[in-house]
Amino acid sequence: MSNASAPEPSSTVPSPSLQRGWDAPAVSDATAHSPEATASAPTPIDGRRARLRPAPLPWAQGEERDDAGGDDGPARAATGEHSGSPTPDRRAPTPPGAAPAQGSREAAPPVGAPAAELPRPAAPSPTNPPGAYAPDQPGAYRPPWEADDDDLLSGAVRQRKARPTEGWRGFCYAVTNGRINPGLSQAEVRLRKQLERIQTRLHGAHSTAVISLKGGVGKTTVTSTLGLALAEYRGDRVIAIDANPDAGTLGDRLVGEKLAAQSTVRDLLDNLDNIRSSTDLARYTHLTRRLQVLTSEQDPELSEAFSATDYEAVLKLLSRYFEAIITDSGTGLMHSALQATLTHADSLVIVGAPTHDGASRARKTMHWLATHGHEALLEHVIVVLSRDRHSSQIDESVIRSYFDARCRAVIELPQDPHLQAGSQIDFDALAPATRDAALELAATVADNFNHPRHGGLATHGFRTETSRE
Repeated sequence: MSNASAPEPSSTVPSPSLQRGWDAPAVSDATAHSPEATASAPTPIDGRRARLRPAPLPWAQGEERDDAGGDDGPARAATGEHSGSPTPDRRAPTPPGAAPAQGSREAAPPVGAPAAELPRPAAPSPTNPPGAYAPDQPGAYRPPWEADDDDLLSGAVRQRKARPTEGWRGFCYAVTNGRINPGLSQAEVRLRKQLERIQTRLHGAHSTAVISLKGGVGKTTVTSTLGLALAEYRGDRVIAIDANPDAGTLGDRLVGEKLAAQSTVRDLLDNLDNIRSSTDLARYTHLTRRLQVLTSEQDPELSEAFSATDYEAVLKLLSRYFEAIITDSGTGLMHSALQATLTHADSLVIVGAPTHDGASRARKTMHWLATHGHEALLEHVIVVLSRDRHSSQIDESVIRSYFDARCRAVIELPQDPHLQAGSQIDFDALAPATRDAALELAATVADNFNHPRHGGLATHGFRTETSRE
């Protein structure tokens, strides 16, 4: 029998493409089928699973885990512990009061611990700012309450530029549909401020008298422009009265000669007892734009009969239905109608001119008021210098400085061709400078609407003093 050599076994090494990234342990035939080895010996798959398991939750200091299970590592296999036995926590205990280790979670309180043993946050400090939650210090994280702070949310709304309406600024805004807003010009800013002053709140009726010792200086023109400006930009009712006993021309300048003669102040006086409402009163007044006008009698024989008693009766009636009353008085200071006008006036406008005689007449008017018991009116007097007549030989700055030191305000009414024509006044036809002067005059008069004084309508029973407060 021949001893033939056995064939060498073929190589069992797997191809490189089938090799794993870890090396399988060598297992002998004796231990391959051992139950203990199978249960406790670590395997590469077990190690891989251990690495994929989440980290255990932190436990209370000095306590051991009571639940069964855990990671079966090589150390348990070496000591012979079974996989189901509890595993003690081998982490170093944290001393009481010490901070937890960096990178670890803060230890949770034990279940069922009393509320007194729960940790409280520290007092406010650089590491514990006042904004942190502090149940025992409610004022440490709440801002101080200010009930009277009205401007708390004033900055919440973004401010926008006002819409320009005039000049190239208004054109640019209109063409770009508001995408380009260059803002208001200085002229528009001035106009808005004037309108705010004109719209000053008024408590009760206010009487304004326009006077002048000299005729032909523009007294009726000033009365007309003042009344039109106030009526145009105020929401209340404004009326202009022609109290000139010598056939005044206020009606001619505002409503026209024919219409002014249809109903006059004499017709109102004859039917004074029949007036029960504003509708009844409207039968004797004329309307131009938003200004009501009460014209004077054009017959000289009847106009002379318009006395102080008549004026007071008309004024008392008008103060019930109108808030602003403007009186165009005559040139005679000693006339009874003018005396009644000054007695019941709350504001006074003196008309002069930047000439020697025009300024001299205005100065004499102020002197007469100071010496005849009207000193209170001088505290609120406004001087208007009408520039219909002016001369290059006059230093106008001297005249203006003189009245500036003695009056509440001095306003110059520029020369305007529309006013010089002497026809019916159209407020829209005024030159820009003239319109600005009229608005400034109206704003200056409105500044005195709620200024307390001794005299005027309140003193004589036309309006109570409490209405001005």
